[in-house]
Amino acid sequence: MGDHIIRATTVGGVRAFAAVTTTLVEEARKRHDCYPVAAAALGRTMTGALLLAVNLKTDESITIRISGDGPLGEIVTDAHASGSVRGYVRNPHVELPLRGNKLDVGAGVGNGQISVTRFTGLKQPFTGNADLVSGEIAEDITNYLLVSEQTPSTVALGVLVQPDLTVTAAGGFMVQALPNADDEVLSQIEKNIAALPPVSQLVSEGIDAAGIINRIFAGLPVSMYDEIPLQFECHCSYERVQKVLVSLGEMEINDILVTDGHAEVCCPFCSEKYQFNKDDLELVLTLIKGE
Repeated sequence: MGDHIIRATTVGGVRAFAAVTTTLVEEARKRHDCYPVAAAALGRTMTGALLLAVNLKTDESITIRISGDGPLGEIVTDAHASGSVRGYVRNPHVELPLRGNKLDVGAGVGNGQISVTRFTGLKQPFTGNADLVSGEIAEDITNYLLVSEQTPSTVALGVLVQPDLTVTAAGGFMVQALPNADDEVLSQIEKNIAALPPVSQLVSEGIDAAGIINRIFAGLPVSMYDEIPLQFECHCSYERVQKVLVSLGEMEINDILVTDGHAEVCCPFCSEKYQFNKDDLELVLTLIKGE
């Protein structure tokens, strides 16, 4: 089962989105060498970003930034409506004791804020903020949507990490009540959600996004829309990194040439490394002087 996301609606003014993200979360885990708590936190945030992005137009995107005071540090993810996502956690090598039998993501994240920026083609992107309520990511996104965007929602996110550190199941769903949603329909959906096992368990059992939607809307008519494939994808390139070096200015590049004679630049989102030797840095200087 490849990673995918699906949108659906039911009667009474309620919509839902569900995603399976196992492969892309494992890709991020490997790229950043995440320990379990970091893998879970990053995977939940990337999945949440995809759930928020799916309702945007094709060329639009969203950024979620989790700024907590816990040992994980900042978590940043970018997701596009087309189905691509990338992200990083500042400190991927955090080890914490289990809380019960679960990874203690809340302790890893700590207290702080969540910010969501929507890039919709307008001159200025819209950014909303809210306090973190638990650090568990799903509850924080739910609270953000209510406080900052006045959209009552239920968000569930899950990542299953094995003892060998591999991610074997990841996914999530989001249910939103539209204005004037029917109370009886909402009550039925609440009961259905309360009866659901953790979303990571559903994915590990082989249930796809449509199957998750059907469980959420059990007993109600469902209209599902096109399934969108998902993937971890970064937009970095040698040319983009070169532009970053140009922005450092002549003095900084000369200092690198004198001190090291070369530079290695690592993309924070995908951990791809770009090498710039002496000739490459001299070309950067030429570009700076030509500006």
